[in-house]
Amino acid sequence: MSELRIIAEAGVNHDGDVKKALALVDTALTAKADYIKFQLFDPGQLTSAQAPLAPYQQAYGAEKGTYGHGQQEMLRALSLTRDEVLEVKAYCDSLGIAFTATPFDLGNLAFLDRELDPPFIKIGSGDLTNAPLLHAAARTGREVILSTGMGMPDEVALALGVLAHGYLTSEIPAAATDFKALRATADAQQILFEKVTLLHCTTAYPTPMAEVNLRALETLRDQFGLPVGYSDHTLGADAAVAAVALGARVIEKHFTLDKGAAGPDHSASLEPVELTDFVERLHAMVRAMGTGEKKPSVGELENVTAARRSLVAATSIKPGDVFTEENLTVKRPSGGLSPALYWHILGRKATKLYLPDQMIEENI
Repeated sequence: MSELRIIAEAGVNHDGDVKKALALVDTALTAKADYIKFQLFDPGQLTSAQAPLAPYQQAYGAEKGTYGHGQQEMLRALSLTRDEVLEVKAYCDSLGIAFTATPFDLGNLAFLDRELDPPFIKIGSGDLTNAPLLHAAARTGREVILSTGMGMPDEVALALGVLAHGYLTSEIPAAATDFKALRATADAQQILFEKVTLLHCTTAYPTPMAEVNLRALETLRDQFGLPVGYSDHTLGADAAVAAVALGARVIEKHFTLDKGAAGPDHSASLEPVELTDFVERLHAMVRAMGTGEKKPSVGELENVTAARRSLVAATSIKPGDVFTEENLTVKRPSGGLSPALYWHILGRKATKLYLPDQMIEENI
């Protein structure tokens, strides 16, 4: 199995406080996540002034009197300035943990690409159909990790066609551009395989286990021929561990300093000790998946002699006696003739004396 990449999703769990953002970096580093990811947005470009809070945002924000009742007000409270983002990036660099982010508009995509040098660009599920953002992300030439929550197969196919166009050309798409047909070309399939990972995701916070639908991972991989991963919004680690067993190469998980804090994502996130355990469990599953080659493990080889059996004499057998079902049996340990030769031995004549429980040593 390919190496697993684990994204610790800080998101907006810094609550607009750069000191909390730096503490989240420390937490991700301690947990041994491969990346820490934040969100970059301009509240005025992301939402209209009338955009209401989602139900889960109302439950963990407005009802606690934190944000009022609109998305713009909430997002303003949860944003960092660009100078603060640069401070967080510099801190990540100093500690040796990779920084990346999800940009929610073209300006922040350009900021991420030009000033933050991310290892990849993460596009969230809400922008699966945001063709201009997808195209601009591909135009950077960087790897894109694309979440597909709320998506249908046709929407994923269209998104991949837009990405392929951005990777393969420097042209602005025409009104008649057939993105789905482009995706099916050999050049597009090659560049998409090199540059894009699809994440299965259920856009519900937290996600009930009955709505996880992990088999969609296999559907995405088989239908689109791309590496796949899982963006996990469930409580705990079970779904993500199972995703690794199904072939996920990327796992993304929200974390927080305090899941009891007021904010839209805190309650469905992992606290620091939980994040460390989460990462350990994922790597344990990677080890458990192994190479796929069927052969005895090191531990098994130590037990072969004690666990396997040999052909042995059930009674005394004199030279010239015929081996029969009555005088021949199978017992531990191994080391003698294999029981697989049982019917090959029956009917032959013994060439030596065998006492009860003695291993059969005939030349076959």
